[in-house]
Amino acid sequence: MHTYIIAEMSANHCGDKEIAKRIIKTAKEIGADAIKVQTYTADTITIDCDSEIFRTKEGSLWEGQTLYQLYSKAYTPWEWQGELKKYADELGIDFFSTPFDYTAVDFLESIDVPRYKIASFEAIDYPLIRYAAAKGKPMIISTGISSLDEIQEAVDACKQMGNNDITLLKCTSAYPAKPADMNLLTIRDMIERFGPQGVKVGLSDHSMRVEPVVAAVALGATVIEKHMTLDRALGGEDSGFSLNAEEFADMVKVVRITEQALGKVDYTVNQNNRSYARSLFAVQDIKKGDLLTPQNVRSIRPSCGLHPRYYDSLLGKPAPKDAPFGTPLDKDFLQS
Repeated sequence: MHTYIIAEMSANHCGDKEIAKRIIKTAKEIGADAIKVQTYTADTITIDCDSEIFRTKEGSLWEGQTLYQLYSKAYTPWEWQGELKKYADELGIDFFSTPFDYTAVDFLESIDVPRYKIASFEAIDYPLIRYAAAKGKPMIISTGISSLDEIQEAVDACKQMGNNDITLLKCTSAYPAKPADMNLLTIRDMIERFGPQGVKVGLSDHSMRVEPVVAAVALGATVIEKHMTLDRALGGEDSGFSLNAEEFADMVKVVRITEQALGKVDYTVNQNNRSYARSLFAVQDIKKGDLLTPQNVRSIRPSCGLHPRYYDSLLGKPAPKDAPFGTPLDKDFLQS
């Protein structure tokens, strides 16, 4: 078992390409499998409109801005992305992106990304999903704002294009997300619902904790996506719900330990330890013909004697032979 761990850079490069490269290098060093960016401009994701419906919500990390203002600051320049992918390829870490419109998909095809991620808020844009899925590359889709029927429609959109390599990410679209709001048992239900369709399930986690990730892996998640920054003190539009490098490294370690601990289905008995299990012994001197009683027969350690399953059936029967104190009862006692 190997959980595919994605370090989401998002806006944590703070508009500095060298910071972006440092994030990629650090992600590789601490054991992430992939680095992900987002491919949009303010004009491809929204419009420059100052009406109330285009303003960020009160109480959010981005309060007081229009969507256009926010995305103008947060986007990753497209002219960087080919260079960043080449750098990631040289380091041996996957580099891919979330496209937000057709032109982004076309651009990402031009730099040959290995897969596509659809963000929660675009997961109901089935034409966009079909356009990306038609490229024949693995699809990862976050489900943070989708109903169950809409999730199925997103899966169907991929399959309509002949693309069956689909991973759905359980996601709580809150920034940061509170563990109490994450409802991770949904992962198990998603596996039961969509697994028979050949769909894999993972977690896109916006919490500031590691424990939900461990729980997700234990529940069967095959992909983990988590925002990463070098240092929250650097700022950046997404730093408030991103793990720093040290925290992300710790997360990778606990995921790998969790994978080892989950192991496989195995009912093999450890025979070394089994030798210290309980069995039936004479705990008083027993003479041939003596009745076996709770006073002279007990289930004790080690396991040299009869299995404890026979205890009740032996009581009240005559001993077939002598059994001095400390003697393990053998199969002869079963015939008494």
